[in-house]
Amino acid sequence: MKMRNYWLDLFTGTSWNEFKIAGAKVSGFRESRWNSVQKIKPGDYLICYLTGISRFIGILEIIDMPYKDTTPIWKDDVFPCRLKVKVVAELQLETAVPVLELRNKLSFFQNLKNPHAWTGNFRGSPGKWEESDGEAVVQAIYEAQKNPIIRPVDERKLKYRPKALKAKIGPVTVPENEGEEPIKEESEGEKLRVHTEIQWLLLKFGADMGFDLWVARNDRNKSWNGKKFTEFERLKTGLPLQFDDATNRTIELIDVLWLKGNAIVAAFEVESTTSIYSGLLRMSDLVSMQPNLNIPLYLVAPDDRRDKVMTEVNRPTFSKLSPPLSEICRFISFNSLKEQIKAVGHMLRFIKPEFLEEISESCEIEEV
Repeated sequence: MKMRNYWLDLFTGTSWNEFKIAGAKVSGFRESRWNSVQKIKPGDYLICYLTGISRFIGILEIIDMPYKDTTPIWKDDVFPCRLKVKVVAELQLETAVPVLELRNKLSFFQNLKNPHAWTGNFRGSPGKWEESDGEAVVQAIYEAQKNPIIRPVDERKLKYRPKALKAKIGPVTVPENEGEEPIKEESEGEKLRVHTEIQWLLLKFGADMGFDLWVARNDRNKSWNGKKFTEFERLKTGLPLQFDDATNRTIELIDVLWLKGNAIVAAFEVESTTSIYSGLLRMSDLVSMQPNLNIPLYLVAPDDRRDKVMTEVNRPTFSKLSPPLSEICRFISFNSLKEQIKAVGHMLRFIKPEFLEEISESCEIEEV
């Protein structure tokens, strides 16, 4: 019996919808992927993954050899390297399988160099997967068809796609700034108020989950809505870390840390200002000084700054780090944080920190 190969096929919410409108008979890839596409044979499976919401939504079987065609199917790109397919299984957006539900079954979640390293497997398509990983996803999709679980979809994540980084200089990319949305005018007082509110929410979120807390040393005396940061019983007055002085000075200025014993569970930089640069520089310094530091990093910013965050994180300054900042830093929008905290409510003490992966987004630019 001929062995079937499994290949990742990335879609945005928009490109998946366009694929279906066109009859769900052709999947396409960029010209630069032609060598990989030529390795795909009839009988192989494409595992369809929706970026933004990080869910598996379907399985396609290849029914003919690869070919090139520029007949319009997708609005954002031509995707001329094409494959004729038939749908083997398909889920709805709300019943699609979150990748994190399979973290114990997929090989690339094992022995991670950093908590977000698994996202490297979703950077471009087609990508050939291990047979065991492909079969695990196929089984999960079949199970979701039989016993669907409704999980609400964040429409903002579904529609989102990072802006392409067009101009190139040598091996690095230069972010595209044209057409950037105008920055909303806000008073410094309002920015500080929002920044403080988000810090307080993150502190309470961590405390309710049973973690010790750290707030940036220069923010310790702040309060929000009449509630002082120092009123959190779990707020530490010193960091129980054994780093050099330069690293400690950087860590002490990170907006919020969740701690468990001597370990940092998660680090958050809150950016309500227009530049978003100070938090990134702090994270960049931390990675430069401690490249093997295994800490989940999160940049928390307004929803309308999402594109700006993605562009800044992928600047050459940060892309040339080892590992690149985009691989270890994830984005959480203000609204998503507030909504999810409200949704889990009284269940917070049962939530694990992995929950952050579900409400956050990768900062890597995906070649969809």
